[in-house]
Amino acid sequence: MKELHGTGVALVTPFSTSGAVDYEGLKNLLDFTAKHVDYWVVMGTTGETATCTAEEKAQILSFCKENNPSNLPIVYGIGGNNTQGVIDTIKHTDLEGVKAILSVSPYYNKPSQAGIIAHFTAIADASPVPVILYNVPGRTGSNMLASTTLALAKHPNIIGIKEAVGEIAQCEAIAKDKPADFMLISGEDPLTPAMIKLGAVGAISVLANGFPAEFCQSINEGLAGNHEESQRLMDAFEKINPLMYAESNPVGVKEVLRLKGVCGNQVRLPLLPATAKLSEAIEAEML
Repeated sequence: MKELHGTGVALVTPFSTSGAVDYEGLKNLLDFTAKHVDYWVVMGTTGETATCTAEEKAQILSFCKENNPSNLPIVYGIGGNNTQGVIDTIKHTDLEGVKAILSVSPYYNKPSQAGIIAHFTAIADASPVPVILYNVPGRTGSNMLASTTLALAKHPNIIGIKEAVGEIAQCEAIAKDKPADFMLISGEDPLTPAMIKLGAVGAISVLANGFPAEFCQSINEGLAGNHEESQRLMDAFEKINPLMYAESNPVGVKEVLRLKGVCGNQVRLPLLPATAKLSEAIEAEML
């Protein structure tokens, strides 16, 4: 699906000081990113889905559809560790205008590889739109092996994977044997140039919230075959990228957005806004 090549931004969800969804801040973020990125990922884990209600998620998706100045493709996050619960959510979600859903590998349960295959097969069978897998072992507690991804890649409604394993060898194994039209998408911003060299089609990025133009330039250079320039541009994020996760995601990137005047830095408990120490460190490394 060529529309989902390039840079997808895993949108944060701005909140007001009272804890409500800040739709003015969200509008600013949509306008800020739309000029540069290739698609939006709405209600991914960076959007703090774990602390958003079902009603809020539906309202946020609707708002993004209605405030899309560049008519960007939208990927919507629907995942979880209750397979039937995910299927029920899919059935009760208005997916009109959504290009694909992004579904995270089951967390906490630590299923077997066969269980992961069964989980995603059931979801892909039920979904009216294509499914992009999401492997992020650092958050889920289990790794989808390359062999598992390749088995799932044979499903006609599974079109790609956001791979955030952080190990190039696993990404290389997927790239080597995947179907030609199955999208390998980087879920680790700093590794994206290297993954593009292997055959990845882009990234679903945290950094692109705060630095859409700069991040997209690196990705576009890589996709054009200018791998050294792509890496050089990505290296500019070397010091600031770890700060995005120092107090958990999306605390760091929300502080970037506050410093840039896009939206506030409020997060929902159990997360806390960036400490003064982190804010100072981020400001010192701002591009």
